[in-house]
Amino acid sequence: MAKIVLNTFGSFGDLHPYLAIAIELARRGHQPVLATAEVYRAKVEAEGIAFAPVRPDVGELMNQPEFLKKLWDPKYGSKYLLRDYLMPNVEAAYEDLSAICTGCDLLITHAAAYAGPIVAEKQKLRWISIALQPAILFSTYDPPVVAPALWARHLYRFGIFGPMLKAARWETARWAKPVYELRHSLGLPRGKNPLIDGHFSPFGTLALFSPHFAAPQPDWPVNTKAVGFVSYDKRGEGFGPESSKTDLDLFLNAGPPPIVFTLGSSAVMAAGEFYQESIKAAQKLGQRAVLLIGKTDKVPTVKDSSIYITDYAPYSELLPRAAATVHQGGIGTTAQALRAGRPMMIVPWAHDQPDNAERCRQLGVSRTIWRNTYRSAKVAQELQQLLSSPSDSNNAQKIAGRLSTEDGLRSACDAIEANVSSEPSAAP
Repeated sequence: MAKIVLNTFGSFGDLHPYLAIAIELARRGHQPVLATAEVYRAKVEAEGIAFAPVRPDVGELMNQPEFLKKLWDPKYGSKYLLRDYLMPNVEAAYEDLSAICTGCDLLITHAAAYAGPIVAEKQKLRWISIALQPAILFSTYDPPVVAPALWARHLYRFGIFGPMLKAARWETARWAKPVYELRHSLGLPRGKNPLIDGHFSPFGTLALFSPHFAAPQPDWPVNTKAVGFVSYDKRGEGFGPESSKTDLDLFLNAGPPPIVFTLGSSAVMAAGEFYQESIKAAQKLGQRAVLLIGKTDKVPTVKDSSIYITDYAPYSELLPRAAATVHQGGIGTTAQALRAGRPMMIVPWAHDQPDNAERCRQLGVSRTIWRNTYRSAKVAQELQQLLSSPSDSNNAQKIAGRLSTEDGLRSACDAIEANVSSEPSAAP
């Protein structure tokens, strides 16, 4: 039995794959420890998984509108998250994680949990990194659509991404000063840029997405393997009571498949007018709709029996019963929508979401509406075309069929066990 520490940071989309892996590792007889924000303690422990808190705690920020406004700014959101929030907390995270990892057999890291590689190097631990989305791999063969420079995607065929990546290395190296200072204080070399490639392990990286979503590229980090999507969608302890499945089932059974409107677990806290415009769009089309609005005191007012509003529902149960899904393009939501085999419309907020949206568009399963143009008339027009297009529906079913042949959870855990059994002393 191996002690395996899984360190992650972020929203449900960042937590859930790690929790699913931890549950499976425990079933296989290992001792997983999920090291993440305190806000997730009850949710993790309810699954029988050991929990250890690592700062910063995103739960302290969930009800701070100014923070959320900055976090989801389309152009500067990633800069604020990385430079102004995560970097100042890296020393505290190192202190927490260092104690947790004492005596562990393997550390599994997250791209935005920057203390992980430092702890692994200082303690001479074997570790593997996780890539939840293809955007963070920064391949010049398959360049990501980056939120701060959406225009650049039209120029990639001229080789512009290479110079953009070089400029990003220079800029983010300045943001990473706290990491470099911490490494120096610990007697470690400066290392690679932690925001670009320093978070990838020389022992290997598990890409927790399907190769049908993003094909492997020659310049991916060493020993990277795309194993398939890994999902978990229980609401869990500490986030309110489960919504009534009976009421939702009654609604779903009472008429034709609805359009599902959702903003995942994080962007939903900065929803703006998304749900109001969505309701008007559904009514213009005469379509039934389900709105997943999260925990909020600003519930849209609507007296229409064809509109069902709830805070949460498991995607794996709801999305296959939808006519289409309109969502923000987070990787967790995107994975579940692809598996559901229904066409979708993506409204990217920030971060990796524009890239996920573009990949779905290229697969022929989705259309994209940019956040600043999300108005009911335009939404209704695009949805009408989406729902009446046989190709979108057929493509969605084909992709779902391909994904159904993959078992990302099993493949990920097999790879983890292979790393546990390997010699931990040095990188390959």
